[in-house]
Amino acid sequence: MLLRAALTIAIGASTAHAAVARDIAVADQVQFKAAVKAAKPGDSIILADGEWRDFQIAFTGTGAAGKPITLTAQTKGKVILTGQSNLRLGGRHLFVSGLIFRGGASPTDQVISFRRDSKTLAFDSRVTEVVIDGYSKPDRRAEDIWVALYGTGNRVDHSHFEGKTNAGVTLAVIRRAGDPLDNRHRIDHNYFGPRPPLGSNGGETIRIGTSEESLSASNSIVERNIFDRTSGEVEIVSIKSGGNVIRENLVLESQGAFVLRHGNGNLVERNIFLGKKVPDTGGVRVINRDQIVRGNYFEGLAGSSFKSAISVMNGVPNSVINRYHQVANAQIENNSIIDSTRITLAAGADAERSAAPTDSKFERNLIVGAKGQDPFRAEGEIAGIAFSGNVEAKVAKPLLGAGVEQREVKLERAANGLLYPVDPALAAVGAPRDLKPVTRTEVGASWYRGDGAEAAFGAGGTRPLAAGASLAQAVANTKAGDTLALATGTYDIAAPLTVRHRLTIAGAKDAKPVLRVAAGLARIEGGGGLQLGNLAIDASKLSGDGALIAVDAGVAPNYSVTLDRVSVRGPDKGRLDGIAMAPGTFADDVTITNSDFAEMGVVVAATGEQQPKGWYPMERLTISDSRFARVAMVADLLRKGTDESTFGPWFAMSGSSVADSGREGASLRISGAQHADIAQNSFARSDGILVIHSVGAPETRIASNAFSATPAPRIEELAWRGPPRGLISGNIVEARP
Repeated sequence: MLLRAALTIAIGASTAHAAVARDIAVADQVQFKAAVKAAKPGDSIILADGEWRDFQIAFTGTGAAGKPITLTAQTKGKVILTGQSNLRLGGRHLFVSGLIFRGGASPTDQVISFRRDSKTLAFDSRVTEVVIDGYSKPDRRAEDIWVALYGTGNRVDHSHFEGKTNAGVTLAVIRRAGDPLDNRHRIDHNYFGPRPPLGSNGGETIRIGTSEESLSASNSIVERNIFDRTSGEVEIVSIKSGGNVIRENLVLESQGAFVLRHGNGNLVERNIFLGKKVPDTGGVRVINRDQIVRGNYFEGLAGSSFKSAISVMNGVPNSVINRYHQVANAQIENNSIIDSTRITLAAGADAERSAAPTDSKFERNLIVGAKGQDPFRAEGEIAGIAFSGNVEAKVAKPLLGAGVEQREVKLERAANGLLYPVDPALAAVGAPRDLKPVTRTEVGASWYRGDGAEAAFGAGGTRPLAAGASLAQAVANTKAGDTLALATGTYDIAAPLTVRHRLTIAGAKDAKPVLRVAAGLARIEGGGGLQLGNLAIDASKLSGDGALIAVDAGVAPNYSVTLDRVSVRGPDKGRLDGIAMAPGTFADDVTITNSDFAEMGVVVAATGEQQPKGWYPMERLTISDSRFARVAMVADLLRKGTDESTFGPWFAMSGSSVADSGREGASLRISGAQHADIAQNSFARSDGILVIHSVGAPETRIASNAFSATPAPRIEELAWRGPPRGLISGNIVEARP
């Protein structure tokens, strides 16, 4: 074997013999362009350690099999691409490694693109040990793709992707008319880290293809990756092409499912889904023809309907390309569904989706329902699914009979950490015993673990603040997770406080602080979040209209607001809303507990997002044990559009009272929520409750409330063809005198 010599040269120095591979060190963008132009098969272009700002890398060339042209870091992990940077590859046998994208966003719609331009694609090229961490556009509605795969035979592996907060797929296989469609890409051993809910369609972690080219085969492989809390939308992996293999991946506490959305003949096998009872955690959703789902392990999944552990959908007769094709010849076999909420058959059946699954098999699966309940639900006709050899742990009233044996099932954990039946007679039922969950050490860049989660409320230090001190100055001096402990007395706030990280402002134990505001309390900027506790807020002298807490546009990552034991008195003149959310922002949660509000506008004003694609401003709004008097509305929450790719919003209100409220047609208006639970509240001399259903399968319960001199609660349907859905029960309604 001949040893390959490596020469380190500077640009402009004498070149080596053509047969000798070179290491070409570059220190700036000008040197890089010259290096690319001069590079030959086997050469390596080495970026100097440090920060490369606003560097739009065009990496082109023609390497050879076994002798690629390489772009790498002087030291892996010490080359940081920041500001407005991106990477485009065009040519053959190109190799990229060791780079980090952080502290900015791509100026285009892609961060890493396997094409130089529309005519120069990448083939037989590889991106490995590359990191994209939080490299998101500041407006969550601005769309981009972090990794866009074009061409054929490319590979993305051992890379780290985390913290995408704006619209667009994390990694997508792009299949355009006129480009190669038989892609044969490989996506393996990557760490896909936390992606928070987007609050709209377009938050997939992986998408292979789009509707237009979906009836052709991509033949790509997604294997041995970790998906860790990748909860952007209901489709974690969206397959929109045929012939793909999705195998041996580990899915951890991720909301959504692997969805065979379009295309035929895909294989989903030997994947492990661990939900740990996180809401909306799902498994695999089956649509189209000839899909195989076998040997997978599902445990602790709490999703239902489209986010079930296994969901087999109804289709649309003679469906257009971008709707739902009928399920035909599906094989669902040797899967274990353990401690999971739902298996949904004929999911989504309605007047449009009336084509039931046909010629399909559900065989040798092991089912152990959560809390001893039967997870099976049929939303339509299931005669086209043949059941055989399945075993279900005994339930009182099983949905299915023939083909699903009811028996006692005792489980124990094997060495691989998964649950299997103790009875050897069940060895051939459920997931294989030789599953090997991929480990964290096998995926991602070995030298990178990220900065960890943002500091939680209360995780930092506690800083006492004397009455009369400058709260604005104190806030400016805090760090993420800190708490400002206020004493008894008055704190004057002339202008809204600027909050740029997680911060708690609370009265110290047994203290009675009063915040006297002249123009609002706080403004949350990018990265911020606010928790208030044990405070009285006096806005009686507020000049003009305003908001107690305003959320600025461009807040990313997602934020949270919590109010606990807070009393707010609004202005004598003018209007004060409570929490006002700008379009393009998103809250993971807004929580109000044991608090009082009087003389105010809308306490939670969340209607600014008017986009029709299903955008909404927060995932969860929870109100409990609180009191509202003379407010325009307790909450006005809006989710527009009919897109089905989101989880929420979730709304819950309990143990609270509302009096003399509702100047805008309702005292509480919830529109487009997927989950609404309004129970054990009292409404007196107020406008009523209005819940509006727009899309999906909303779950609404209005129960055990008292309505005195207040109209009865209403549910309206915008799209559903039928009587209003939801449960209204046990309420006491006393008419106005």
